[in-house]
Amino acid sequence: MIGAAVALSAAALGVLATTQTAVAAPPAPSTDLGPNVVVFSPDMPQADIQAKVDAIYSQQVDNEMGTARYALFFKPGTYGSAANPLDIRVGYYTEVDGLGQDPTGVTINGGVTATGKDGSGALDTFWRSVSNLTIHVVPTADACHTGNEMWAVSQAAPMRRVDVKDYTTFMPYCENPNYASGGFVADSKLEGGALNGSQQQFYVRNTDLGTGWSNGVWNQVFSGDVNAPAQAFPAQPYTTLTATPASREKPYLYVDANGAYRVFVPSAQTNSVGTTWANGHTPGTSLPLSSFFVAHPSDSIAKINSALAQGKNLLVTPGVYDVAQSIAVKRADTVVLGLGLATLTAQNGAVPMTVADVRGVDVAGLTFDAGTVNSPTLLRIGTGHHKGGPHVASAADPTALQDVFFRIGGPHVGKATTSLEVNSDHTILDDIWAWRADHGVAGSVGWTVNTAATGVVVNGDDVTATGLFVEHYQQYNVVWNGERGRTVFFQNELPYDAPNQAAWQHDGLNGWAAYKVSDRVRTHEAWGLGSYIFTNVDPTLHATQSFEVPNTPGVVMHDMTTVALNTNAGTIDHVVDGVGPAATGAVSGKPQTVTTYSNGVAQY
Repeated sequence: MIGAAVALSAAALGVLATTQTAVAAPPAPSTDLGPNVVVFSPDMPQADIQAKVDAIYSQQVDNEMGTARYALFFKPGTYGSAANPLDIRVGYYTEVDGLGQDPTGVTINGGVTATGKDGSGALDTFWRSVSNLTIHVVPTADACHTGNEMWAVSQAAPMRRVDVKDYTTFMPYCENPNYASGGFVADSKLEGGALNGSQQQFYVRNTDLGTGWSNGVWNQVFSGDVNAPAQAFPAQPYTTLTATPASREKPYLYVDANGAYRVFVPSAQTNSVGTTWANGHTPGTSLPLSSFFVAHPSDSIAKINSALAQGKNLLVTPGVYDVAQSIAVKRADTVVLGLGLATLTAQNGAVPMTVADVRGVDVAGLTFDAGTVNSPTLLRIGTGHHKGGPHVASAADPTALQDVFFRIGGPHVGKATTSLEVNSDHTILDDIWAWRADHGVAGSVGWTVNTAATGVVVNGDDVTATGLFVEHYQQYNVVWNGERGRTVFFQNELPYDAPNQAAWQHDGLNGWAAYKVSDRVRTHEAWGLGSYIFTNVDPTLHATQSFEVPNTPGVVMHDMTTVALNTNAGTIDHVVDGVGPAATGAVSGKPQTVTTYSNGVAQY
């Protein structure tokens, strides 16, 4: 039945795109952004808007491993009303954005809704986003999902630059079970407060939480927020930093006063609190769309690279791009912005994208898929880290990645030694999900099928990660070799599918740590880190520890949590460096914690 429904929806979409009889197609953008960028304006009949978003949702609601990608853009103005709300349901690979310069530019009276489904809750509610608009919640016929602003998601489903005038819930309370497993909110204002509910872990950055935040399960992290919960770990699972150490908001497409498309690139911030737009326009630089090469899946990589070499930025329209040679970013301050979760798939063992040793590059809104031939990495930032050599990086103009996601397997077999390699200093990693798939289409996952040693390797100095999700890799999930690194929020599941202990051990240790700081690093700090175990092939497996760091005063780890996910889930023997209680099936679901660890000393 699901397959038939999806096929019918796809057919309906074809009718909508080619005729004017059932639903009028929205006017095309003045620049060719591809067939899967849909632009709405306030003067369109609301019934037409509702029909179009419903048709896309019907196609995408269960299309987790499909190839369709969509970006839904709303020009400045008001959509829906109290009497006739606009209900925007958001499925897989769908981006919903306002085209105002600020969130106040577009108002939705209704809701922008992401939910789970009966049987799994929101555990697999991935790969979608909402940004840059204001929401006045108006209940519709399905009052359960739209009585509040419901954004019940897990990984790779960010909410950015959103002003919700009413109550927000991140829990899929209409579904049974109502589990959810991780989310990311930044630069937003949730005026009615927020319900965390069943979210196992969550990160909120530079957001005004209005009347506050309720509930928590294992690992809730807040930085630079207004009205955030007070620091309370481990009595409550709240890790709260007054300010965000370093941040750079994601670039975004908008329409200027003359109706022209532009891309706004926010400025970097240090020790920031609250939204960038609380007191006026977000600080930054506005770029005309003419400064971008607008790429489509039919464009060759040679054509894309030629445009980059001529000084163009890169706008990647929705679709899946097969990449058999690296897209090479060589110019400082180049912006690479993907729309609709555009996906770059490695072919023949290629590295899909490389960034040279230059400052200020911004890569945002892209998904990187491994291919069937092993790639050394999927995204390389900088060519190498040379101590004592020239340093072109700058804290004032850092390279930044926002909403960049990686997959090893899932939609097809994938193999890559590493997913993300960061060699440049002063790089910001903001909402990164690196996933060695634990499920997917038949034959795409398995210990010897979708192979990947490490998710993220950081060799650069002064790198800051704000929202780092790395899961299921076969060796260390994260390796941090650079100095003065900082991580604010880390979420991890160890690999499910190791066939036996002999296949998952090294150097006399069982398993591999989730987060490894190199023994030679002298300064590193991290806050709010969670690592979980569920070894469903061999439940007798052990991991000696989830966190492994050098015993030196300059390395400080705050608020670490390990959890065994069920009664037959495998065991994490210690939290960090051989200390801390065991997470085992006997205490499944119960967090095992260390509050502070430095220089070999743990505090509980």
